[in-house]
Amino acid sequence: MVKGYQMPEGFLWGAAVAAHQLEGAWDVDGKGVSIADVMLAGKNGVPREVTDEVLPDGNYPNHRGINFYESYPQDFKLMKELGLKAFRTSIAWTRIFPNGDEETPNEAGLAYYDKMIDAMIENDIVPVITLSHFEMPLHLVKKYGGFRNRQVIDFFLKFADTVMLRYGDRVKYWMTFNEINNQTSWMDPHPMLQNSGLLDYQADEAQELMYQASHYELLASALVTKRAHEIAREMGCELLVGDMIAMNPVYPASSKPEDILMAERAMQSRYFWGDVHATGQYPNWLKKFWAHKGFKIDITPADEKILAENTVDYVAFSYYMSWTVSDTGDEWLEYDEEANHGDNPFLQKSDWGWQIDPVGVRWAMNWMWDRWHKPMFIVENGFGAYDELTPDHEVHDDYRIAYFQGHIQAMERAVALDGIPLIGYLPWSGIDIVSASTGEMLKRYGFIYVDMDDMGRGSGARYRKDSFKWYQQVIASNGEDLG
Repeated sequence: MVKGYQMPEGFLWGAAVAAHQLEGAWDVDGKGVSIADVMLAGKNGVPREVTDEVLPDGNYPNHRGINFYESYPQDFKLMKELGLKAFRTSIAWTRIFPNGDEETPNEAGLAYYDKMIDAMIENDIVPVITLSHFEMPLHLVKKYGGFRNRQVIDFFLKFADTVMLRYGDRVKYWMTFNEINNQTSWMDPHPMLQNSGLLDYQADEAQELMYQASHYELLASALVTKRAHEIAREMGCELLVGDMIAMNPVYPASSKPEDILMAERAMQSRYFWGDVHATGQYPNWLKKFWAHKGFKIDITPADEKILAENTVDYVAFSYYMSWTVSDTGDEWLEYDEEANHGDNPFLQKSDWGWQIDPVGVRWAMNWMWDRWHKPMFIVENGFGAYDELTPDHEVHDDYRIAYFQGHIQAMERAVALDGIPLIGYLPWSGIDIVSASTGEMLKRYGFIYVDMDDMGRGSGARYRKDSFKWYQQVIASNGEDLG
């Protein structure tokens, strides 16, 4: 038996997904077209292509998801059997405001999430809601240029205000922008589109554009936090707002001092979004860097005041992997994630090339606590793998269990031994869903197997994997029995 530590009373064991990856029903009940709806299927090593509009013969996996739009009552019963205490999902922006700039919301979309949230609560599952999880209305991208346009802040605030008022009596935990810092891969068009709605830009303007759009998102996030606290006072409930960071530790490739310094700058570069969310200020190194590059970022004194006065209540983060970086000989320590990214010889990789680093969870939690001093919430962690369904409808995924054993053990040590406050642990994804990065169903993360292939073929039936029973006992023991 792998022995763990009992987590604090009320600790939220759960799972996490995103609306566009499992709901399907992409054009049902007045839903508009989101950026996820124009991403064709890719595969391992082949990126997803973004089309200008929905092509009639295109394979768009997010259009079908796993039909959660209809199957959620049965799926929540399975999750209750699993023992989940919390479930993270997103509210698809285009179900509420199909184009993003309407005066009034779509009542059919609001009613759907009423039913879905109520179904969670009926199964004793705490809802955890992300406002923007790679689901921006395509109309806001094409007409306004996404978050390069300050006006989009107002559209996002209207969406956030609408859903927080509607569901605030039942939803305590909110997050603004999913993995907002993935834009450090600014030469990759997918993170720029998914995070900020940025398309149609030149390579030489990509970096400055990323910083400008990020500022408008950070400002929007602070304004949502302010509004959530106002709504909580008005409604007599508690609404907590967190940022959501993709935490991938960047280690020095060696003990060479220059490598250590470069790794520190890589961490600063990847996580300045967390600095602004948690402290309300941009770091000095970044202001110097902008001046060096000649970037003219539109940040007003009023913006700075809003950021300073409306920091997040908690830090939510995903954790999947780590990597290394070496000295580049640049005195400005400019970090290019695509060029400087290196492998760690002490770690193994998944089939998709993601380095497996359980110890890094504890390291990262300590790093974030020392820097931001905010309660934390692990809202993604998981192992994408090829699973085989046997003729008896079983899935023997010992590799997934081993992955989770190591990561949960490291997480528990950070709580029990290091004293870091952690709200809960919501691994990705509880149930098999469409992969955001590749559009595959074959890249499976769930404890529940969904009988569907990359083309949407299959019965759609749900089957419990071996990891289902394993996670069930982890939850039942509140983290003490890791199998």
